[in-house]
Amino acid sequence: MKISQVFQKLISFIKEARAELKKVTWPNRKELISSTVVVMITVVLVAIYLGVIDLFFSRIVTMILQ
Repeated sequence: MKISQVFQKLISFIKEARAELKKVTWPNRKELISSTVVVMITVVLVAIYLGVIDLFFSRIVTMILQ
C-alpha cells in the first residue's frame, strides 16, 4: 500500500469520525452529574460488598489452617 493511500484512508477516517461525533447527543450538566453520582455510589457499594466477602473468606481460611 502506498503512503498516499494510507494518508487518504486516515483523512477519510477522521472525516467520518467527526461526522459521527456531530450526531451524538451529549448529556447536559444535570444528566452528567446524576450519572456520575450513580457510578460513584455503585463503586462504593461494590467495594464494600467485595471487602465483606474477602473478610469472610479470609476468616474461614484462617480457621481451617489453624
